[in-house]
Amino acid sequence: MVAFGAYTFTATSGGVTLRDLFGDNDQLMVYQFMDLGPDALCPGCTHFTNNVTALDVLADRGIAWATLSNMPIEQIDRVKAQHGWTVPFYSSLGTSFSDDCGVGGGFLLNAFMRDGDEVYRTYTTGSRGVDRLMFVNNIQDLSVYGRQEDWEDSPEGWPQ
Repeated sequence: MVAFGAYTFTATSGGVTLRDLFGDNDQLMVYQFMDLGPDALCPGCTHFTNNVTALDVLADRGIAWATLSNMPIEQIDRVKAQHGWTVPFYSSLGTSFSDDCGVGGGFLLNAFMRDGDEVYRTYTTGSRGVDRLMFVNNIQDLSVYGRQEDWEDSPEGWPQ
């Protein structure tokens, strides 16, 4: 576990702290959504966010969820409306949170726990570790042809 400092993010309604993201829960999962600029949206992060469901089940087990991005809150609100997302989504723009997590300009999943007002990071994963969380990707990875994407090293003649 690594102690994490205080951060204030931007919500549609104003500022919210890292501690606030827990609500009444002792655990928090945070997905850092890539910021590709004002007119771009990361397709992988979009696909991932489309797969975030059953947050009420997590909450029943003491786990809160938040999605953060260095995108401005206005862009986040626009993207949420366009995609019909209801996930809690905040802007980390202007904070060092992304850099402190080691995500840089990429994406990352972090697990946090709190002890009173103290917050600790307990787990982090990126790239294929995040992929493992998505039902659609897991099923495709188990099928004979895989995801059928251009980057896969498939035998000659296999669909891609």
